[in-house]
Amino acid sequence: MYCWRLNMTRQELEQFFDDLLSPGGFQDYGPNGLQVEGAAQISKVAFAVSATADSIAAASAVKADALVVHHGLFWNFHGPKTITGSFKRRIFPLIQNNINLFGYHLPLDAHLEVGNAANLAKLIGISEFYPFGDYKGSPTGVKGNFETPISALDLQEKLCSILNHSVMLASSDADQVIRSVGIITGGANNEWVLARQEELDAYITGEMSEHDWHESREAGIHMFAGGHHATERFGIQALMERVHSKFDLEVLFLDSDNPA
Repeated sequence: MYCWRLNMTRQELEQFFDDLLSPGGFQDYGPNGLQVEGAAQISKVAFAVSATADSIAAASAVKADALVVHHGLFWNFHGPKTITGSFKRRIFPLIQNNINLFGYHLPLDAHLEVGNAANLAKLIGISEFYPFGDYKGSPTGVKGNFETPISALDLQEKLCSILNHSVMLASSDADQVIRSVGIITGGANNEWVLARQEELDAYITGEMSEHDWHESREAGIHMFAGGHHATERFGIQALMERVHSKFDLEVLFLDSDNPA
């Protein structure tokens, strides 16, 4: 049981994240959880989509005790990294300012309450949704039906407004009505195939490659790509609100103008 307080220990906050997001159930692209150890006591927590030089500098400027992100600092595809150059400019401010860095990738994509896909689904008018996607046995998004069917063109316009970002649409008929959709935010451009396999009408993600544009529309799937960063702002903000409501800690969201 959690109760309101003005501060908490690093271990208590990490345990809360573990209990909520169950990161141990995912085989991810890198480590989830505490990535850089900082202050033992936490009273102010900053949240951002990615651990970048800008977000870390901003967290330092507001004297945050912790920075919680969706995209952390360590990825398997990078391999071992020396603490030099641009990586040094990310690491050093965290250590110098005693800031804890927490990162949660796939667990935050897939969560049915504070997840990226779940919160985007709510915003576009899907109130009941289910796990969708499969990365090494774990879901990575959600699927569901629109309460009121919507044309592909109207959904594109709605997404543009919600995301405040341009939205690419691959469709053989943009006036066609969409009743069902799968959502995996970020860089899951190849996963439109799962939408086809599950006989969904549409698929929403963040990125679209050249061949996906052709292949998805030829397969009869309406595919939308609204930006990697833009589609992944919702989960981290929902997690921030959950932390604030549970513990009444001081929290703030550090946004980015990343157009990708």
